[in-house]
Amino acid sequence: MKRRALIQSALLAPAALGIPRVAFAQGSYRAEYKMSTVVPPAFAWGKGGEIFGNLVRERTQGRINIKQYPGASLVQGQQDRELSAMRQGIIDVLCGAPINWAGTARELGVFTLPFLFPDHKAWDAVTGNSAFMDEYFNLVRKAGAEPLAVGETGYRQISNSKRPIVKPEDLKGIKVRVVGSPMYGEIMSSMGANPTFMSWADAQPALASGAVDAQENPLEVFLAAKIHTLGQKFVTKWNYSNDILLFAIATPIWQSWNAADQKIVRESAIDAAKQQVALVRKLFEEDVQRVSGLGVQVHVPTPAELGAWQIATRRTYASWKAQIHAGLIGKAEEIVAKTRKA
Repeated sequence: MKRRALIQSALLAPAALGIPRVAFAQGSYRAEYKMSTVVPPAFAWGKGGEIFGNLVRERTQGRINIKQYPGASLVQGQQDRELSAMRQGIIDVLCGAPINWAGTARELGVFTLPFLFPDHKAWDAVTGNSAFMDEYFNLVRKAGAEPLAVGETGYRQISNSKRPIVKPEDLKGIKVRVVGSPMYGEIMSSMGANPTFMSWADAQPALASGAVDAQENPLEVFLAAKIHTLGQKFVTKWNYSNDILLFAIATPIWQSWNAADQKIVRESAIDAAKQQVALVRKLFEEDVQRVSGLGVQVHVPTPAELGAWQIATRRTYASWKAQIHAGLIGKAEEIVAKTRKA
C-alpha cells in the first residue's frame, strides 16, 4: 500500500505545481529544433520563418523551441542542400522554396514553371485548391517531410547592369545568376543569356565585382538586399515565376511529437503563412514605385511583350513539365484556365 501511495503522489505532483502533465511525458523533446531559411527576417521570406517559430514557442509554452538559422547557415549557405540536409538530420524544420531543392526532389518544383501563374488570382486558386494541395503535400511526404502550410516567395523579376530588358533578344550575352535549378538555367540559355548557378551568399559579391551582370529575384529581395548598390541599374517586372514558401517538418521530428502539439504546430504554420503572404502582397503593390525611387529604371511589360516571353519559354516549359510532374502541372493549368474565364 505504501508503494502505491508513493506512485500516486508522484503522478499528482505535476498537477499540484500547476505544470501540465504532458510536459513530463515528453522527455524526448529536444531543447531546440533547427529551422533553415535562406534569408533573415528583414525579408518577407525570413519574416515568415520568424513568425512561425515565435507562434510555436508561445502556443506550446516553450515545449517546442524552433530556432531560425538564416542565410542557409546550417548548410554553409548552399540552399540547394537544405532538403538533403533535412534527410540527414542536420535540419529539423524548413521554411523554404522548393525550387532550391530541385536536385534532391525535382517533383516539388511544380509551382516554378515559367509564366504558369499569370497573376495572384491564378496562384491563389491553385494553392487554395484542397485536392491539388493534398496531392502536392503527398509528394512532400514522399520526399521526407511533413508539409504544414504554404506561403509565397513572390514573383521573380530580372535586374541587370547592362541595358533595359524589354524582349527576349535583350538577354543575349547577359551573364545572369540563377538559383541551383537546371530549369531556370535552361530558361535563360534558351534566350541567349549565360546562366551562372550560385548561392545567394556568393551572388552578392559576384554582382558587385561584375563577375555576373544580372540576377532574378522578387523586387522585395531587391529592396531588402539593396541590390541597386551592386550596380543593378535596370529591372524588368515580368512576373515569370512565383514559387511557394513551404513550411515543413522532418518526418522523424514530426512523428516524435504528440498529436496535440502537432495540431498546434500545423495551425501556427498556417497562421504564419497567411501573415507572410499578406506582407509579400503589400510589398508587391509598392515595389515598382520604391525601386524607381532608387534611380533604377523599371520596365513593366505590356500584354504583347509578356506574350513574347511566354512564346520564348514555351519549349522549356513543355520539357520541364514532363520532367517535374506532368499530371499535377496539368491539373494546375486547368485551375488557372478557370480563373481566366471567371
